[in-house]
Amino acid sequence: MPVNIPDKLPAIEALQKENIFVIDQTRAVHQDIRPLRIAVLNLMPVKITTETDLIRILSNTPLQLELDLVKVMAHTPKNTPIEHMQAFYADFDTIRHKKYDGLIVTGAPVEQMEFEDVNYWNELKVIFDWAQHNVQSSLFICWASMAALYHYYNVPKYPLDEKMFGVFHHVPSDRTLPIFRGFDDEFHMPHSRHTEIRKEDIDKVPELELIASSDEAGVGIVQEKGGRKVFITGHFEYSNYNLHEEYRRDLAKGLPIKMPQHYYRKNDPEREPVVRWRGHANLFFQNWLNYLVYQETPFNIDDIK
Repeated sequence: MPVNIPDKLPAIEALQKENIFVIDQTRAVHQDIRPLRIAVLNLMPVKITTETDLIRILSNTPLQLELDLVKVMAHTPKNTPIEHMQAFYADFDTIRHKKYDGLIVTGAPVEQMEFEDVNYWNELKVIFDWAQHNVQSSLFICWASMAALYHYYNVPKYPLDEKMFGVFHHVPSDRTLPIFRGFDDEFHMPHSRHTEIRKEDIDKVPELELIASSDEAGVGIVQEKGGRKVFITGHFEYSNYNLHEEYRRDLAKGLPIKMPQHYYRKNDPEREPVVRWRGHANLFFQNWLNYLVYQETPFNIDDIK
């Protein structure tokens, strides 16, 4: 089944060119099934790119999804046209009365700031608290995973000496976990971050389990026992060129950035990236939607507690 997304969202045309199956709301209303209702709180600066990346990967499921794009009210994005935000995004206050089968919260370019110094931190805390009783399963990506772990469990983040940047090898702790069904013994995942969370802090919280880690990148994926919350420190949703574009952007700004590790063919930035993560990324999102959302959510969405 496809992802049901707003009519005329730019991602529709881009993904149809890739033979990705998406339909707009006008067509979706004629399919007589209850789609899973998924909210995406998009905190990334270039929102159209993130929308397209997420819809691409969410489309690889037999389930029909109804997507609501959500923004915080305390921040006005500088890299996305205001017309796009007005056409396709809802303020949290306009959707807070709804229940959702799933919530995805993206990363944000604020990780070197203290959480309390982020201008939308108070609003984000309200959304995190709302999700506890109005969402079946929440998936937090990169900075959002650190923010949520800090808010829910007081798990701290730590600055890195240099940016964790590249595609890194990970090992799942238990491949029988629903989120890892069909996984190999190891997998790769992109990372692009200046901070980290640490295993010893996760181990102090009985409700949490570290379910994937990397010798180079450290903590990879954390899960609240039972699967109501999943925290990813990397970017499974990234497409081929995201790291390349970030690298070129930082070079152009004169920032101290090293070439992304384990990414370019023969470690040559003039060559194409080697995509090592796509298969497991698709499987991860399918497993989250199937086992932690669809199989657990009540048929009557209002029964989510």
